Amino acid sequence: MDCWTQSLTLDDEFEKLVLRMNPPRVTVDNTSSRKATLIKVDSANKRGSLLELVQVLTDMKLIIKRAYISSDGEWFMDVFHVTDQHGNKLLEDDVAERIQQSLGPRARSFRSTRKSVGFQAAVENTTIELTGRDRPGLLSEIFAVLTDHKCNVVAAEVWTHNSRMASVVYITDEETGYPIDDNDRLKMIEGLLLSVLMEDRDKKSANTAVSVGGTHTERRLHQMMYADRDYDIRSLNGGLGDRRKPLVTVESCVERGYTVVNLRSPDRPKLLFDTVCTLTDMQYVVYHARIIAEGPEAYQEYYIRHTDGYPISLEAERQRLIHCLEAAIKRRTSEGIRLELCSDDRIGLLSDVTRIFRENGLSVTRAEVTTRGSQAINVFYVTDSSGNPVKSETIEAVRKEIGSTILHVKEDEYCKSPPQESGRFSLSNLFRTRSEKFLFGLGLIKSNS
Repeated sequence: MDCWTQSLTLDDEFEKLVLRMNPPRVTVDNTSSRKATLIKVDSANKRGSLLELVQVLTDMKLIIKRAYISSDGEWFMDVFHVTDQHGNKLLEDDVAERIQQSLGPRARSFRSTRKSVGFQAAVENTTIELTGRDRPGLLSEIFAVLTDHKCNVVAAEVWTHNSRMASVVYITDEETGYPIDDNDRLKMIEGLLLSVLMEDRDKKSANTAVSVGGTHTERRLHQMMYADRDYDIRSLNGGLGDRRKPLVTVESCVERGYTVVNLRSPDRPKLLFDTVCTLTDMQYVVYHARIIAEGPEAYQEYYIRHTDGYPISLEAERQRLIHCLEAAIKRRTSEGIRLELCSDDRIGLLSDVTRIFRENGLSVTRAEVTTRGSQAINVFYVTDSSGNPVKSETIEAVRKEIGSTILHVKEDEYCKSPPQESGRFSLSNLFRTRSEKFLFGLGLIKSNS
């Protein structure tokens, strides 16, 4: 064991000891607000605490309407105003217990180190990571390779942004239903997938790999696209992206030694996770934050420093942070028509469906593939091959070929973005509840009276 690994192990053990001595304290308040349930979390502070907490709330499918965050020191105090997916207050009695268990010393930490090492058989499946240049028909070719080589896709998530594609695909052996652990077979599949990704001769930016560790799939997708520098590539799909471009400002708070990040963008699920994930992976620490997302737009304000304790000082770093946050928000923005496929699962289903998409000139901009028992529940966002909206007659032709009873067009309320004003903005006039008192006491919220 080298010194670096030993140091990491000691740090992790110390954090576990601190958590055992000071377990998170979670309280649920259903009386202070008419519209939302307040979840208050107090805990010993460690790097990644905020991301871990936001991920727990996101995985519980809670909608965060407001949030007030303070973690300046050895303790963090966070307040979240949440509802269920239907906009109602929470009625379950075990919410606090579920959150507390997820954040306790036995919970899996998001701090674990990550490496890419080709293919790695997990407990239930083999996980494949793919990155490369996006093009029409790419997803169809990927699934065709897997089907031809007796691989059953049990789950997958695919993102595209700025002409780049990243996907995490979970497979099992078609015959046994178990993870694939034949190294020769895996190397052959890896080579074939790499050939598909490099078809346009963009060899430097194509990659096939599998991640080792317990990082959440969506966080891994952010890491993959960040490593692929999707934020640094001029979009070739101009119109749709520009209309939803978030407004991001990064300024100095010299008197308190922070960098202040403000974001305004159309609201959608998991927006807070995407932002906090990016800040964390870029090695920034959030000391204080305010979030409001009670209308068509969401407003976020963060007081951050780099992990070395210093604020941003270079203009190049400031611009890079702006571009990375813009990319993080836009990666999950759903462009195109939402198609939902619900049917009995079978080997080759995804290969057949995406082939029909390709043959009808459809391009998949995002996909979520899940299997629940014997049922396949898949969501695809599609445009035409040029990135434009698909004609209704094309959609109907696709539905007829796949099966109109199993493929449905669904309205995505988060696809439509409200008009945005240009220029600078401030959150100071948006926060008027008692939950912000602790931030006011820290001097981070000025009185407007």
